[in-house]
Amino acid sequence: MKHAVASLAMLLAVALMAGCATQEGPATTRPDESLVNTYWKLTALDGESPDVVDGQREPHFVLHADPARVMGSTGCNRMMGNYRLEASTLRFMALSSTRMACPQGASTERRFLAALNATTAWRIEGERLWLLDAQHETLARFEAVHLQ
Repeated sequence: MKHAVASLAMLLAVALMAGCATQEGPATTRPDESLVNTYWKLTALDGESPDVVDGQREPHFVLHADPARVMGSTGCNRMMGNYRLEASTLRFMALSSTRMACPQGASTERRFLAALNATTAWRIEGERLWLLDAQHETLARFEAVHLQ
């Protein structure tokens, strides 16, 4: 009987250690977010974190599919416009924004709109989006936000 209990204890110990062992292999990655119909929050502009002002919306955009419209916020004003998406190319067109005066965030707004206007390509890895210029240099970086 003692031998059976000892054997059972040994098997449980081995099973527990095997369960705690790490497995070598590819890291699990999240699937890429969709470019369209995703809330993209601005996280870097010209390599720097954007100014987010208390009481104002965070800079972001959402691409809507039909019709191909972009809507979002510059961090100061609401923005809207059109876009054209073909494979890895992306162009924003006819961007406009409301004209509210914001004591802070005007620089971020100006630079954000300039980045959108200069965008020619894009890249997504997991929950991150990069907008790129004609030389494939990063203009802006975003993170997908899941609204509840």
